[in-house]
Amino acid sequence: MKTISDFTEYQIIDMSDGMKLENWNGYKLLRPDPQIIWTSNQKNPDWNRVDAIYHRSNKGGGHWEIKNSKLPKYWQVHYHNFTFNIKLMGFKHTGLFPEQAYNWQLITNKIKESNRPLKVLNLFAYTGAATCAAAAAGAAEVVHVDSSRGMIDWAKENVLSCHLQDKKIRFLVDDVVKFVKREIRRGNKYDIILMDPPSFGRGSNGEVWDIEKDLYPLVELCTQILSDDPVLFLINSYTTGLSMTVLENILQLTINQKYPGIISSDELGIPMKNSNLILPCGIYARWEKTK
Repeated sequence: MKTISDFTEYQIIDMSDGMKLENWNGYKLLRPDPQIIWTSNQKNPDWNRVDAIYHRSNKGGGHWEIKNSKLPKYWQVHYHNFTFNIKLMGFKHTGLFPEQAYNWQLITNKIKESNRPLKVLNLFAYTGAATCAAAAAGAAEVVHVDSSRGMIDWAKENVLSCHLQDKKIRFLVDDVVKFVKREIRRGNKYDIILMDPPSFGRGSNGEVWDIEKDLYPLVELCTQILSDDPVLFLINSYTTGLSMTVLENILQLTINQKYPGIISSDELGIPMKNSNLILPCGIYARWEKTK
C-alpha cells in the first residue's frame, strides 16, 4: 500500500464505527467511510469538537449538519506549493482526495524527468488537483475534461489558488467517451493520460457511464490518442469490488499491446495520526514507459 506522510494540513484524527474524524487545516469534519468496520476503544476527545458531520440517509445520499456556525463556506489547505479550495459537497465530499498526493508526486516526477515537453490529458478530472500537479511540473499542455460544469469551475479556482493561471490548461465540459472519439478524428495525441472514472455517472448531455461496461472500451479508445512515445497511463478507482488485477488486465490487453512497458498497481491509504492504523482509500493501476 502506498501512503502519504507529508500532508501536514490534513490528518485522520480517529476512526471508529464507520466514521472518520478528520482535520482539514484546523476544521474538524466527521464523515462516514464503509471501510471502517471496527470500534475504537478510546475515542479521541475531538469527537465532541467537530465543525460539521455528514449524515447518510437510508434513502441514499445524505446531508451535512453544521455544528460550528463560523465554519466558512470554503477554506483552503496547502500541500507543498499547492493550494486547494475545500467545500462541503453533497454525498460527503470536500473536493479533494488527500491520498492522491502519491499520484501527484508521480506525475510531477514523470514530467520533470522527461527531456521533452509532454502533453497531458486528465479525464474525469474533477476539481483538478492532478491538473495542477502536471501544470506546475512543466507540462507543455494539460487538457482537463469533466462532464460537470461545477467541477470545471472549481478546478479553475484551484488553478488560480496555485498561481498556475499562466500555464497552458484547456478546460472542457464534455462526456469523456465522446471527447476521446473526437480527439481520435482530430489526430490529437498525448504523452500522459490520467483518469479517475466513477462507478456510475452521467455525461454533459445525460450519457450514462457504468465502469463495469465502459472502462475497457474507453481505455481501448485511448490507445489511439497516445503519442508515439508515451510516458504514463494512470487509472484510479474507488469502485468497491473492482480489483487491482482487473485494472492491470485492462492495461495489459490495451496499452501494453501497442506500447510494451511496465504495469503495476497498488492500494492508496492514509495513516491515522498517532496510530499504526491505515485507512484504505482506493486503488490505482498504471502503465509506464520502460526506462
